[in-house]
Amino acid sequence: MAGGLARAAVVGTGLIGGSVLLRLRDAGLDVAGWDPDPAARRQVRDRGVDAPGTVEEAVTGRDVVFLCGPLPTLPTTLARVAAVTDDGCVLTDVGSVKAEVSTAATVQGLGHRFVPGHPMAGADRAGAGAASPELLDGAAWVLCPGPTGLSAFRRLAVLLVDVFHARVVPMSAPEHDGAAALASHVPHVLAGALAGTVHRSALRDAVLTLAAGSFSDGTRVAGGPPERTANMLLGNRDRVLAELDALGAFLDELTVALRGGDAGALADRFAEGRDVRSTLRARTFTAHRREFPAAADHAGELAYLRELGAAGGHLSEVREAAGAVTYMGHLPATPPLG
Repeated sequence: MAGGLARAAVVGTGLIGGSVLLRLRDAGLDVAGWDPDPAARRQVRDRGVDAPGTVEEAVTGRDVVFLCGPLPTLPTTLARVAAVTDDGCVLTDVGSVKAEVSTAATVQGLGHRFVPGHPMAGADRAGAGAASPELLDGAAWVLCPGPTGLSAFRRLAVLLVDVFHARVVPMSAPEHDGAAALASHVPHVLAGALAGTVHRSALRDAVLTLAAGSFSDGTRVAGGPPERTANMLLGNRDRVLAELDALGAFLDELTVALRGGDAGALADRFAEGRDVRSTLRARTFTAHRREFPAAADHAGELAYLRELGAAGGHLSEVREAAGAVTYMGHLPATPPLG
């Protein structure tokens, strides 16, 4: 089985956790799910997956455990799961902020087997009933390898590539939180602000009647659970605030140009946005292979992985054999803007 991880458990069976669980089941793994909500456990059982009554029953004897509960609960859940799983069991999470849980794992002495993770996918619905085995297919999936956890990282990366066809993006926890602030967290602020402004408008119903693709696309993530969004923003507060300051400066430039009737300045600012949007849709990558000794040179291997992710790259293959680990890496071929 992929990465030698044949028995899996998922703790927290909402949209993301439930989707992980269903995909692992469809891939032929022996799986179990647990959720603190009895109704969610019933939904899991209704979909043909074992859902024991306690988290300890669900995770004991497993090769890999995915922690998919709310962000504030992850450090406590990590300690609870680690206490009843074997030392060789790989632990990971799917939270959208990595710094706090990474620190908790280090403090708990779990850096050798906990690999912080974040699949970059979602939907504007929530709960086990919205879960789908296809939701995460082909997603960019951030993993944050640490200096003592490369073996666990390799095993988990193999599983994600083989089962989810993931583009594994290796990053440090701070780099992830910095990039995610603009890639995910600030867009949630913007979506909520736009939708909230319409909610307060005297023309609310007329706006909704006229709303087309631009409004629907721009407010999609506002349809998610408000508590989850609040937890995400608070968990990455400093980075989100810094990027909101940068966003505010850009909005100020647009406002000045609009008030001054400066069509050229307006067009220039929107041209910057168009360039990024065009690059997103037309990105190409160059592939390369890198090999490292499986039992040595961890500093060089870790540096390679983190530099790859920070440069916008990803992994499409991880194989360990004959005392060596081989990575198929991909780096953006599109020249940087500016």
